[in-house]
Amino acid sequence: MLAVSDEVRSEIGDDEADRLLGGAHAPDSYECTSCRTPGDSLQEPTSTVLFVGEETAVLAFAHARCIPSQVVPVSEEQLVGAVRSISQAQADGPAPAAPVTAPAIPGQAAPSPAPSATQPTAPGQAAILGITCGLVLHGGTGHASIVVEPTGPVGRPGNTSGTDEFLDLLQDAGFQPVTDLDKTPDQLSGWSVLVAMGKLHAILQPAAAGGSTGWWQAHQPLQVTDAWRFAANQLTEVTMYAVPAGMVGRQPREDLLRQALERAVALGQVVGASLPLAGT
Repeated sequence: MLAVSDEVRSEIGDDEADRLLGGAHAPDSYECTSCRTPGDSLQEPTSTVLFVGEETAVLAFAHARCIPSQVVPVSEEQLVGAVRSISQAQADGPAPAAPVTAPAIPGQAAPSPAPSATQPTAPGQAAILGITCGLVLHGGTGHASIVVEPTGPVGRPGNTSGTDEFLDLLQDAGFQPVTDLDKTPDQLSGWSVLVAMGKLHAILQPAAAGGSTGWWQAHQPLQVTDAWRFAANQLTEVTMYAVPAGMVGRQPREDLLRQALERAVALGQVVGASLPLAGT
């Protein structure tokens, strides 16, 4: 019932992977690293998730229905803190999961000191991807939504002119222009939104070698409201909208967020897609 992906196997080695699959080092019971509820590797499909820092690695387990077996790069500080927590909690029951983040893709998104990602543009400049979460009504139904807005122009890799190509890049990836906020965008295959332990961790995109990899990651997991999380779980998807720099801004209320999005839609400056929910 245990799944060990090829990327996890390549990190831990064939011998250790075979021992895990043989049941030697896999716990019968565990706390899912995604949804934080108990799991049983003898009774239900289980994924191995390897959190890798600069010098430390921690193997965790998750329900296969929550997330697939994968390698998740995290900062060494996060991983050391997780190991400390695991050591403290081992006497009381299943070990808590390490924080979930996702790797960055050079030229598309990279870690930054804020809960955002950076995209180099002109020399000496970097655009930070701001993330705003809120419920957006689609025909009377509240959809968990994410609005992605950079702080400056985002260019293609190698572009040093400062020309903003953010929406073009996303349309190349399959996002579609939004013309009506009341209509739910089509689902984009291969992309997903990772929510773990009740917080937003990453937006994932298809990896060239198969599976998923990080497009955006939170430097620190972002807290979302119960209503947002409930809507995401109920519909098993999240709507992602993207706008150019300065188009929407950080709106303090959902009604103001919608008004700003509607203005951007009227100007033809919004692309979007529905992304499946990974985790809970």
